[in-house]
Amino acid sequence: MARIQTGKGYTMTATHRGRVGRVLRWLVGLALLGAVAALAIWKRSSFLSREKESTELVFSVKRGPLVISVSEGGTIKPRERTVIKSELEGRNTILFLVPEGQHVKKGQLLIELDATKMVDNRVDQEMRVGNAEASFIQARENLEVVKNKAKADLEKADLALRFSREDLVKYKEGDFPNKLMAAESSITLAEEELQRATDTLEWSRRLHEEKYINDTEFQADQLVANKAKLKLKLAKSDLNLLKDYEYKRQVDKLQSDVNQAEMALEREKRKGQADVLQAEALLRARESEFKRQKERLAKIDEQIAKAKIYAPTDGVVVYATSTQFSWRGNIEPLAEGQEVRERQELIHLPVANTFMAAVKIHETSLKKIYVGLPVRLTVDALPGHTFTGKISKIAPLPDPQSMFMNPDLKLYNTEIDIDGGGDVLRTGMNCQAEIIVASYDDVLYAPVQCVVRVGGKPTVYVKKGDVVTPREVKIGLDNNTMVHILEGVKEGEELLLTPPLGSSSAANLSDSMGDMVIPPRPKVAAPARPKVAAPARPKAAARGGGAPAGAPGRPGAGGRPTPEQMKAMRKRFESMTPEQREAMRKKWAGRRRRQNGGEGQ
Repeated sequence: MARIQTGKGYTMTATHRGRVGRVLRWLVGLALLGAVAALAIWKRSSFLSREKESTELVFSVKRGPLVISVSEGGTIKPRERTVIKSELEGRNTILFLVPEGQHVKKGQLLIELDATKMVDNRVDQEMRVGNAEASFIQARENLEVVKNKAKADLEKADLALRFSREDLVKYKEGDFPNKLMAAESSITLAEEELQRATDTLEWSRRLHEEKYINDTEFQADQLVANKAKLKLKLAKSDLNLLKDYEYKRQVDKLQSDVNQAEMALEREKRKGQADVLQAEALLRARESEFKRQKERLAKIDEQIAKAKIYAPTDGVVVYATSTQFSWRGNIEPLAEGQEVRERQELIHLPVANTFMAAVKIHETSLKKIYVGLPVRLTVDALPGHTFTGKISKIAPLPDPQSMFMNPDLKLYNTEIDIDGGGDVLRTGMNCQAEIIVASYDDVLYAPVQCVVRVGGKPTVYVKKGDVVTPREVKIGLDNNTMVHILEGVKEGEELLLTPPLGSSSAANLSDSMGDMVIPPRPKVAAPARPKVAAPARPKAAARGGGAPAGAPGRPGAGGRPTPEQMKAMRKRFESMTPEQREAMRKKWAGRRRRQNGGEGQ
């Protein structure tokens, strides 16, 4: 074993030197731990002391004049103005722009927009109008042709029907009776000829028998008689054919011709009507297209005319961008060469020296204000000037721009008509508006933080000596600083400015508390800041390890914390979160492992 000779004759071995080093390291760690514990106790005591002091803050109920008002910032704007907007379609470049602030007369040129594209479109549109007009004229003439043809075809079909009906009547009443008479006459003649031939034949037979005539003459008379018989038979046959066959067939044919003519007439009527309707529809379509193209041409001419915007009234030019605000940032000022869109506001022309203030009222103040309330206004640019006015309009819905920036923020646009001020006020000035809701000459009031709701009812905590009593009160309006107390307290009574309802359990108090006396928060004496003295040099621990006497949590008198300190440390440990407790345990376990490992070397 190596030994080291000291100056005083003391010989120290390497083992002793290692133990001394470990003891010194332990002493330094203990001193640091004590310093940390002392600092935590001191902060805890300071916090408790401040908490105690805060609970003792009170306000004496006062009686006197009270003004209930709502104050909001806003912007000065003209009450009556003419808004000049771009009516040119699409996005167009500004070629000319009248300077802002210039006085203009009615009819003076304010803005000229680039309409080159519209001029080019007009040339193309004129060609479309010409084509549409030609188609319209063609359709109009075609309608007349179709009407003429339909009329001619209808007359032809009607004539054919009339002729077919006449043919039927003519046959029944003319041709057939004539043929019947002719047939019957032929039969009569044939009968007479037969009778004459028969008589002649009979006479010839007698003569032939007496040998007055020869055979040839007799045979000739016999042949004439036979011919007469055949002729009679043929005449009767013709009569039967006329009655039984030819008449029926001819009547049916003529009746069919009449029916066909009637149907042909109906077809021509319908066809003519259809052709006329089609031609009329085509004419209407061509006429509509012609009118549409003409309207588009007129619209283009109107758009070209709208490229130059003239002043509708006399006034002072105010650019719309000077009075607008965007959540994205500052709006680029209006200038020549800038593109503007359709319906974009370009210029505001005030028509009179009357102004209004545009403010935004929070939703919590809406129950207090209404149209007609008086307002006092101050303008940042005019110190010492106070203006009066009244509320003229409150928006029914929240401002969408404010809701877009913060969905939980509900602000309602409100307009305030200002009395006078036309000689000094200017558009765009910032102002502060104080809306006078109510004014009392002699009432009780207290700060709004003194009143809390317990069970849904307004309650204050009255302090009398060391006793704090909750008391239900009846309140009126407030101005966000002081609240009007109607009933429940008297002048001079002390109210807690910080009622003990900050915790979630206190916030759920029921109405049954009534006049229950709530004792004040316990007074916790702030412990004195511990003095950490440099410990005396300890004796070396026995071989085998172990913490020296006085280590926290171990028996021993040297360096042990006082009971007050242990109590404060326990409370601090109990107030920690589970994550903080686990971190503290790991810290102590690591420290013990380092100590045990050092002694085991």
